[in-house]
Amino acid sequence: MSNSEDRVVTRRAVLGGAAVGVAAVGLAPAWAAYAGNTSTPAPLDQRTVDAVASRLDGGLIDLRRDIHQHPETAGQERRTAAVVARRLRSAGLDVTTGVGGYGVVGVLTGAHPGRTVAYRADMDAVPPDEQIAGGPQPAHVCGHDVHTAVGVGVAEVLARLRHRLTGTVQFVFQPAEEALAGAAAMLEAGVFARTRPAEIHALHCGPFPVGQFAVMPGFGLPGQDRGFITLTGSQAAGSAPRLAAEIEALGTVSPPATSADLERLVADIQIPDGPLAEFVFMRTGVTDAAAGAEIEVSYRCWPQSRYVEIRKEIHRLARSYGGAAVSFPNDPFPAMVCPEREGQAIKRYLQQAAGRDRVPTMYAAIPFSGEDFALFLNRIPGTFIFLGVRAPGAAIETSYPHFGAFNPDERAIGLGVRAMAGWLASRT
Repeated sequence: MSNSEDRVVTRRAVLGGAAVGVAAVGLAPAWAAYAGNTSTPAPLDQRTVDAVASRLDGGLIDLRRDIHQHPETAGQERRTAAVVARRLRSAGLDVTTGVGGYGVVGVLTGAHPGRTVAYRADMDAVPPDEQIAGGPQPAHVCGHDVHTAVGVGVAEVLARLRHRLTGTVQFVFQPAEEALAGAAAMLEAGVFARTRPAEIHALHCGPFPVGQFAVMPGFGLPGQDRGFITLTGSQAAGSAPRLAAEIEALGTVSPPATSADLERLVADIQIPDGPLAEFVFMRTGVTDAAAGAEIEVSYRCWPQSRYVEIRKEIHRLARSYGGAAVSFPNDPFPAMVCPEREGQAIKRYLQQAAGRDRVPTMYAAIPFSGEDFALFLNRIPGTFIFLGVRAPGAAIETSYPHFGAFNPDERAIGLGVRAMAGWLASRT
């Protein structure tokens, strides 16, 4: 999940067994109940998915740890891509590499006819300047190592069950999500030209207890707009900070400053029509220019229709400063909005599989992060959920992306594999 230039605060299974302690999470009874439900015939049932997935848990944790130890930033994912491609080929998928940079695409064709669906996992690490209280080196503090391990695991599970799988599943391992560039590059390279999937699905690590899956039908993550204001003349140096302050005042939310603020944020996004139903998160920066001063403006808002009015407000404020020129070079990067129908479908699936109390619903967007999965959802309907990775008793910073303290509970990998393999099989 990309935080772009925006900053927040001062900055580990068998579902019913003990291989990595997933039973301790408390999901086993609900999953078992769903697996035994045969009222709706299905070519591939959850019980079978779980049985196969249970044999892969330890190896997927090892995979995540290997990727974690070799972080590669946006556009540099050479080693990670090679590891993924090797695992997919070993599983029998038709693999293409070099898609939109270091993107990897694996296609799994089931033994029976059906629909084509896609699954996306991002692979890049977070650079030092995007980390919150992090270190001086790139690091997997956004959970993309977990996402990659889950994606590989889902592919390996479904490949072992190919004889019972209907349809086709396309696995998209995307580079450069942190730079909000990888999805566009893969689309430009024609990632869906041959397969033409009917849906695309993804998950992301989130600050929810391990064992939970947060859904957001009709909601998602904000986009981002950037602009520049140039002031000229002898008064420019003094006027620019004042104008920047007036523009900052358009913002309605501020980055969390404490752990309590983060806890409140997670609570607020689960409140219908709550305090984050609408927001503007505004950032400005002032620099000296050749003939005066320049203000860089970067903001996120919800809903995304508000970009029009906010741009108008910025123009209005700038007009009161003589000689101010406003420029927005590009259209805003789009918000990621999860379609209501598909979002409600995965909510029902996960509630049956994991239990209703394990599937919180988000009714608002997180103001401080974007997602270039938005570009995929703008082409194809699908779903995006948050995989809970917060260990029992752990501080919230250990599960909140981009924090240097990010340390996800690795049991979430096996849970994510079971959930997404079952979900994808139900959609083909």
